[in-house]
This record gives sequence, C-alpha cells and structure tokens, in this order.
Amino acid sequence: MQETRTVPASSELDVGNLTQFEYLALNSPLNIADAHARQGLTAGQARIIDDLPNLFLKAAELPVEEVEREAHRAYFGLLGQHSYPGDDGRVLACYSSSVAMEILARSLAGAMSSVALIHPTFDNIPDILRGVGLDLVPVAEERLGEDDLDDILGSVGCVFVTTPNNPTGRVLSEEGLRRLAGQCAERDLVLALDTSFRGFDPAGHYDHYRVLGDSGCRWVVIEDTGKLWPTLDLKVGWLVTAANLGLPVAKIYSDILLGVSPMVLALVQRFSEDAADGGLADLHRFVAENRALVREGLAGVPGIHFPDPHSRASVERVNVGARSALDVWSSLRDHNVYVLPCQKFHWANPPEGNSTLRIALARSAAPLREATRALRSVLLSR
Repeated sequence: MQETRTVPASSELDVGNLTQFEYLALNSPLNIADAHARQGLTAGQARIIDDLPNLFLKAAELPVEEVEREAHRAYFGLLGQHSYPGDDGRVLACYSSSVAMEILARSLAGAMSSVALIHPTFDNIPDILRGVGLDLVPVAEERLGEDDLDDILGSVGCVFVTTPNNPTGRVLSEEGLRRLAGQCAERDLVLALDTSFRGFDPAGHYDHYRVLGDSGCRWVVIEDTGKLWPTLDLKVGWLVTAANLGLPVAKIYSDILLGVSPMVLALVQRFSEDAADGGLADLHRFVAENRALVREGLAGVPGIHFPDPHSRASVERVNVGARSALDVWSSLRDHNVYVLPCQKFHWANPPEGNSTLRIALARSAAPLREATRALRSVLLSR
C-alpha cells in the first residue's frame, strides 16, 4: 500500500532545511527539486548496469586497495585532477559528500572557533558546521579569489568555498584559487573546497591539487560522484587532504566508517571511463539543452529573469520578480511539481532568496518540459 502524505499550505509550512524540501518531492514524477542525477541512462551507461554481476564479482575478488586505486585514477583523471595524492592514504572514501563534510567539520571544531563560508551556498554546509559549534562568517562569492580578505581572514581558522557553487554555478578560477590559497598560506589557515559540481563545467577542470600543493597552504577537498550519473544514489564522496593539514581527519573518519563498498567504487570507475570516452561531453550537451528548454519555456513571462547566465551546473535559478518564491512553490504543489525556493541557500540573510527558485536540470526532457509548463502557468497567474 502506497503511503499518502498531506503537505500543509505554505502559510503552515515549517521546513527546516533544503533537504526537507527535496524529501517532499521524492515521490513526484515532476520532481525538479534535488540536484541528484535522475535522467535516463545513456546506451553506454546501460551496458555498465547490465554488467553489474561481473562488477560485483570483480569487487569481491580484488583487494579493496586495488579497486579504490582504479576508481581514483579514472575519476580524478576524468576531471583533470592529475596531482591528487593517491599513493599515501590521503584520499578517504565516504558514502556521500555530506558524510565527508561531517568528518571535516568535526576535525575543524577541535582546532578553531570560526569559519569563513561562501554565501550563498547549499544550507547543509552551514548547518553541519554550526552543528559542531563553529561560528560562521559569510563571504560573498564574488569576492573569493578577487579581493584581499584581510577584513575576514584575521578572525577565522578556515575558508570554505563551494566551486562550482550551488546554486549559482560560479567557478573559482585557477588564478583565483592561487590567490586565495596564497592568502591562506600566509595566515596558516585551512582552505576547504567542495567541488561536487565540478564535472559539469570545464572551467573547473584545471588541476586544483597542483595549485593547492604549490601554495603550501593547509587544504581539504571534498569530491563527489553523486551529481553526475543516474546511479540511484550509488556514489562516493572523497575527502582529500594535504600532507601538512594538521587535523585529525583520519581518526574521525575511522570513528564513523571503515570504507565504502568496493562494488560502488568499481561502478564509479566504469562510469568515469565511459564519461572519458565521450560521455562527459554528452552530459554537458544534455544539461545545456535542458537549460535552454527551461529558459525558452519561460520566455516572455513578465518579471522573471535568470540570474546565472553563464552557469553550466546541473541547476538553474529563476528569479520570479515581485512574486514570492515560497508562494510559487506552494502553487506548483497543486500540479504535483516540486522546485526549491532559494531562501535557505542564503544562510546568512534568507530574504535575499525570497524571489528565487532553483530548478534541477538532471532530468529527462519530457518531465522537465511538463514541469516548466506548469511553472509558466503558475507564474502567469500571479
């Protein structure tokens, strides 16, 4: 028997975070809320799924270290990260990037009291950092890599950057990373990067690990395979650390988990190899086509605009003008369509997101088109 939920009206809604908004959408065929990959498999990916029994046997027979090494080689190489520290145990596999984030947060909490965090960004990052007792200082994303941050860096122990950023798609350039890493090195601060959306934008495929290593700063990078491929959330989040980090990351990791399934690692290897053989370029075209579908589907609606014209991430923000994003979200529920209102991305000043929605683009074209039609209808009625 299928469970039926009654969702309250927006005036009664008390949703604590963006993931809870996404949870409400999971059973809808018109879920364009969460950024997990939910499109259909390509022909190449379908062949990999057909080969799952052999993947399972391979993962069972080979040493875990060998399976993990091959997954590293395929995934990091796919995205240009050739200088990653793959030979000395500094690439720790987690069930998800959120688990990696929790381990990092607990490591930071024992060494400092405050973190400078990019603003806006997905709210589970500030929630996890605050949850271990850290104070947060917002840094506007446009300042990162562009300005000297003397007014901020003197009061924090870590700078945390999401690149490409979620929801804006903004990428910290190679020169910007070099400048920021240099500032952190001068002050002996930890520089933490969440690169979960890097696969979507070639501008983020320069070798971050080479830049970070050359800077001499203490650094941590969170990698994530879960946004790229429709693997039903079979994924890996990697927590990668500098040799000079000086935080108990490995100890806290061992408190939480032993490792991830070698079968999932083998799956990541195969999907990475398929992506390197043309699949990543196909994904980029697919996301670009879906972005155009949304923009064309909403063309001519009074008062709306798209604040991230250059984004290549698998999400698209829509500014709905004088309308309330939460009211639009509520009206869309009547059509069984779910998006994300953006207030909670603006974790330090939620009203900044009052007029913005985020749409997930990693969807098959037909449901995305239907959801866009519903959104257009709702916007024209308000």
